[in-house]
Amino acid sequence: MSFQDPQPLDLKNYIREIPDFPKPGILFYDISTLIRSPDAWQVATARLARVIAAWQPDILAGIESRGFLTAAPLALRLGCGFTMLRKPGKLPGKTISLKYGLEYGEDELHIQADAIKPGQRVVVLDDLLATGGTLAASIDLLRKVGAKVVGASVLIELADLKGREKLDVPLNALMTYDE
Repeated sequence: MSFQDPQPLDLKNYIREIPDFPKPGILFYDISTLIRSPDAWQVATARLARVIAAWQPDILAGIESRGFLTAAPLALRLGCGFTMLRKPGKLPGKTISLKYGLEYGEDELHIQADAIKPGQRVVVLDDLLATGGTLAASIDLLRKVGAKVVGASVLIELADLKGREKLDVPLNALMTYDE
């Protein structure tokens, strides 16, 4: 028989909303208030682990930089590997890159050329899903190096921005906000 908490912890109570950051008109959802609370962070990582474990990943890929905060501890907890998807010039050795368009310009992600063995099951993680450009590009980059991307996970999804529609893998979001 498993224990069920009669009043599950509402993780949204641990997210700080900061208006006009990083620029006017943007409402920033700050996860630093979540990760500095030991109880909330334990609950969040346990909930993520339960969903991600079902996908049976070999390796977790974290998107720079806040995706590292969830992917690294989850990889340790689940007994799988961890790799980083980074901006240009941040990874040593040979890298594979992918340029992608954003609503405000272009960006680029890199992965070390030997980070993924062909056919490895990968779950990609980030802190937030907004319009979906970065997460979709991450999935494309992982496939470019031979990964079998079996899912994506974020702490926060901004549902009204419809980023989920750009993804062709299952998505887990711990919290959803409608703007």
